[in-house]
Amino acid sequence: MTEHNEQYVRMTREPVAKLILSLSAPTILSMLVTSIYNIADTYFVSKIGTSASGAIGVVLAVMAMLQAVGFTIGMGGASQVSIFLGEEKQEQADEYAVSAIVMSVVFGVVFMIAGLWWKAPLMKLLGSTPTILPYAITYSTYIFIASPFMCTSFVLNNLLRAEGKAKLAMIGILSGGVLNVFLAPVLIFGCSLGIAGAGISTAVGQGISCGILLYWFLAKKTTIAFSLGKLAKRPKTYIEILKNGIPSFFRQGLASVATVLVNQEAAEYSDAVVAGMSIVNRIFLFLFSIAIGFVQGYNPVVGYNYGAEKKRRVKKAFVFTFWVGTIGMSILGVGTYLFAEDMINWFLGQDREAVAIGTDALRYQCFALPLITITVLCNMTYQAMGRPFSSTFMASCRQGIFFLPAIYLLPRMFGVRGIELAQPVADIVTALCCLPFLFYFFKLIKRR
Repeated sequence: MTEHNEQYVRMTREPVAKLILSLSAPTILSMLVTSIYNIADTYFVSKIGTSASGAIGVVLAVMAMLQAVGFTIGMGGASQVSIFLGEEKQEQADEYAVSAIVMSVVFGVVFMIAGLWWKAPLMKLLGSTPTILPYAITYSTYIFIASPFMCTSFVLNNLLRAEGKAKLAMIGILSGGVLNVFLAPVLIFGCSLGIAGAGISTAVGQGISCGILLYWFLAKKTTIAFSLGKLAKRPKTYIEILKNGIPSFFRQGLASVATVLVNQEAAEYSDAVVAGMSIVNRIFLFLFSIAIGFVQGYNPVVGYNYGAEKKRRVKKAFVFTFWVGTIGMSILGVGTYLFAEDMINWFLGQDREAVAIGTDALRYQCFALPLITITVLCNMTYQAMGRPFSSTFMASCRQGIFFLPAIYLLPRMFGVRGIELAQPVADIVTALCCLPFLFYFFKLIKRR
């Protein structure tokens, strides 16, 4: 039996719970490592001062933009690849995968050039105050330089998960992440580079991760056969990748917009508000990454079995992921609420105003945390089944359709408290909006 056939049998016959757990464990670890080294950067930079901490929050919007591009191409190609592999159409899977990788390199280079050219006005637009701006420009320079590696890593990572090779994806992400965690303090404090050291360590870590992920494809460790000769000649292939990736673009792109709006609203008050909300965003992204990682482990299971017409396995996978994810995020929500002040104090202990703002904002987020699984699960399920328009709508809700009015109205009604409440309010309303899609999913599977 060939490796491809063995993988097909595993994805379509292995018990669903065991399969999802085996795929999601390395995916969650990968997401956590990425979040940990972002948090590590935030922690080390916070020791420089409140303005430096604010700069991390500002540049977070840039990284969200880059993720929007990477995940648009990566998820757009990966969702189609997993369906093709489920249908046993190897040539089409190879074509879409290679085309997605090349697209990511091109888009990453364009992003780098544009970012380096307009970085100063961009940092102002993203919410930098005069005191935060110098730090934001310095840190963002290295993020822009690393853009091609970061964008390509997102795509390679998603393709490996799409074919059920989550462990290989984990090794690539883990290697760069661990390197960054150890390198950051050395460069920031040991070499006296300040916030530039944080940017350099992030860029180096991303480059290492990208190199390892690409090696798996070049060394033929994957089901997908990488060769530039398989690059699509038809524009239709690229259009379909982008179309299937639209939900990811809205999901990640609106996250960038949301970060910018929070920074702009916070900047109306003080650097302490910007810094407090920046730290909360980092911590919440760490928690959010667990839900994302778990659902990404479920995604190829849905794609394979949907393509193979195994509707009972698709339904079982959804129900299992929903209950495990919801219970897990509820436990994390309770724990985070109880230790919220300690978490914020770890980063901003020297600024009591920022600690108070961050503690309240983080606790409000905890009320919405149990609902995150249903939001992500419905969104990614429709994307994995090749239904981009429904998925795009759901992806637009959390930090777009519901968040934008919230971040505009609530601060004008409640001041700083409104900034703290905007995201959890949007999360709760989004979860309610996903319920009709959940019911329709079960109806669709039954009919199929």
